[in-house]
Amino acid sequence: MEFGRITSDELEQVDFKLPPDRKETTQLLASTGNKTKPEIFVGCAKWGRKDWVGKIYPKGTKEADFLSHYARHFNCIELNATFYRMPTVAQTAGWKSKVGDNFQFCPKFTDQITHIRRLKDVQELVDRFLEGISGFKESLGPIFLMPHPGMAPKTQDTIEAFIQSLPKDIRLFVEFRHPQWFEDAAAFESAFNMLQKNKAGAVITDASGRRDCVHMRLTTPEAFIRFVGNGLHPTDYTRVDDWVQRIKQWMTQGIERVYFFMHQHEELHSPELSKYLIQQLNKHCGLSIPEPEFVKQTGELFEIEEKPKPAKKVAKKAAKKVAKTAKKKS
Repeated sequence: MEFGRITSDELEQVDFKLPPDRKETTQLLASTGNKTKPEIFVGCAKWGRKDWVGKIYPKGTKEADFLSHYARHFNCIELNATFYRMPTVAQTAGWKSKVGDNFQFCPKFTDQITHIRRLKDVQELVDRFLEGISGFKESLGPIFLMPHPGMAPKTQDTIEAFIQSLPKDIRLFVEFRHPQWFEDAAAFESAFNMLQKNKAGAVITDASGRRDCVHMRLTTPEAFIRFVGNGLHPTDYTRVDDWVQRIKQWMTQGIERVYFFMHQHEELHSPELSKYLIQQLNKHCGLSIPEPEFVKQTGELFEIEEKPKPAKKVAKKAAKKVAKTAKKKS
């Protein structure tokens, strides 16, 4: 994922501390009345990673079996594949057959709808898309809408008309990328109030080079977080720690569901950081999410590693490095 990529030198200058929640978020969560533990989904953006063979896929795993193995480690997928190619019922039904009952696919609207036609005159394409993803049946999670990054606040009416044209039983999350959505306070308030009015969720994207997208404004009692790490840089771990504490806070306030999707600019190390996230959620939030299991090599055999290198040591080392950097700056 290239969004928000910056240089190593720039990375050292970024303030990664999560902003406080906006008052509308606090008010929304307080209004839910939810007293039960929320559903927590953790996943990556793709399963077709050959470099995960020998990592979380056993040696010799065929590409056709990648999804089956992926679903043993994660309970959801941010499905970017549907952005690049219109899905078909046969395709999505085939994918569904490879996962368990509690797994959720969160497909992204195809680029023909969002980027080529920019949400205008797209009803036929939308019908095809919705028909295609119907093969997921009960494994269909929320749909992810990213309007073209060039769509600024002046296009809000187009975006709202598109949202209102969708079937009411669809769970939708929207990611704004044009900087003007965040630079103009009036535009921000108008857009996010529009999402809340239409019961559409707001994606929070935590990327190094676009801190404005960490807006902390929920528009439904659900969160959809896209976290973009930097190759297991020490700050990846401290950032995850902050997110765990924020999710813990949301749990006390009444949040109903959280989707957390792990990205890296190079996706090789997404499983490691996902494992650390799940360990910390389980520890601090009283959850029992199954952890990804890594494969280790013992001679000529590969087996599931029961006790990988403790993530706590990695986090402590990361925290020390961050503290040292902060001390130098002061």
